[in-house]
Amino acid sequence: MSSNILAIDTSTENCSVALMVDNQCFVRRDIAPRDHAKKILPMVDEVLNEAGIRLTDLDALAFGRGPGSFTGVRICIGIAQGLAFGAGLPTVPVSTLEAMAQGSYRVYGAHHVATAIDARMSEVYWARFTRQDNGAWQLVDDECVIPPQTLTQQLEKDVYTWRCAGTGWAAYHDELAQLPLQVEPGEVLYPDAEDIVFLAKIAFENGKTVPAEEASPIYLRDQVAWKKIPGRA
Repeated sequence: MSSNILAIDTSTENCSVALMVDNQCFVRRDIAPRDHAKKILPMVDEVLNEAGIRLTDLDALAFGRGPGSFTGVRICIGIAQGLAFGAGLPTVPVSTLEAMAQGSYRVYGAHHVATAIDARMSEVYWARFTRQDNGAWQLVDDECVIPPQTLTQQLEKDVYTWRCAGTGWAAYHDELAQLPLQVEPGEVLYPDAEDIVFLAKIAFENGKTVPAEEASPIYLRDQVAWKKIPGRA
């Protein structure tokens, strides 16, 4: 089954767009932490023009639903809602941590990935994933925001070697070096739309979509409130 899906992500320093059409992927990305709002829509236009299709020709619109930068995640959700609502498309929310696990598989062939994004405030956004035979990822640790020292106390040693992904490993190198895990370094620092669109294709073909007006972020920090687009339920 061929699904045409557009994916966007602005949840971290990496601003990225990927369009999958007939299993061919068109990608744009730029490390531009302060210019996401300016760059993301031109990137969308570029991949659509390169593929020779319109937004209304798509089956779904995927987005990085967080965790990540509060501002970046809000930008991503707002643009995803606007594009999908205007084109009458369902949306597919994809975990940014899971996207980094997929990125680690794409780059290294990793099947066990430990993801840590620098969450500031002496915390990391953390999760571990194991790749399944169908290409989906199984959560080993629930996604959470946690001080590295607490994580060190809670985890137990296992038999796997975990590929590191995310900015948290460098930001809290000394603390995370104390984890009772066997790890290997990785250079996948950010989620990327190229990996989000791959995961979204699996989700879409399994019926895991939400209406545009119900698209929402995952911040992990409970005190952060999200306001939907004005005038929408």
